[in-house]
Amino acid sequence: MTDIFAAVGTGDPAKVDQLLRTDRRLAFARTDDGVSVVLWAMYVGQPRLATLLAHAKRDLDIFESAAVGLTERLGELLDEDVRRAGSWTEDGFTPLHLAAFFGHPDAARRLITAGADVEAVARNSMQVTPLHSAAASRHSECVRVLLDAGANADSQQQGGWTALHAAARNADLPTAELLLAAGADTNIATDEGHTPAQLAAGTLRDRLTGQISRWDSR
Repeated sequence: MTDIFAAVGTGDPAKVDQLLRTDRRLAFARTDDGVSVVLWAMYVGQPRLATLLAHAKRDLDIFESAAVGLTERLGELLDEDVRRAGSWTEDGFTPLHLAAFFGHPDAARRLITAGADVEAVARNSMQVTPLHSAAASRHSECVRVLLDAGANADSQQQGGWTALHAAARNADLPTAELLLAAGADTNIATDEGHTPAQLAAGTLRDRLTGQISRWDSR
């Protein structure tokens, strides 16, 4: 079990493939706190290896399907039990958080159709909603899906951050524009007193400030 996590952590596809050929059961490995190796691969920035592990495992759960973006498998699981849309990982995220953070808009739509809560707050210190998750990882199409489903553009996570703060820090104008069009409040400050425009920088800050001013004048 340790070997498969070590191989994933170092980003070694040849080693992962070798281990899986020796024992496919390693695709079912979990960390001590219950996170599957497929999901863990996504967490450590190894989506290629997550996909490799997913194909070896085949029988993915709702969280793995959402994180990897295997919408067909996701649909099968939801058709079996729609309540899975509202389930939680051991580390405090819903499938919708995972689909949003890892940039799978089709998976997000499928989960929302099944009743996933777009305002679900992570059951951990981050206190993020799916919208925060999508904005933090610069996935504007997921941001669009969530806003279209009624997500609150002004929800605040740990530290008082909104999705617009994340877009500003990331210089992510497509996401910022979507949030502004949805009525995001440009005057909300973080717990440290920073507004979105104050978190942007240089030319990108000027562009974002211009977008904020344009929307404020409407």
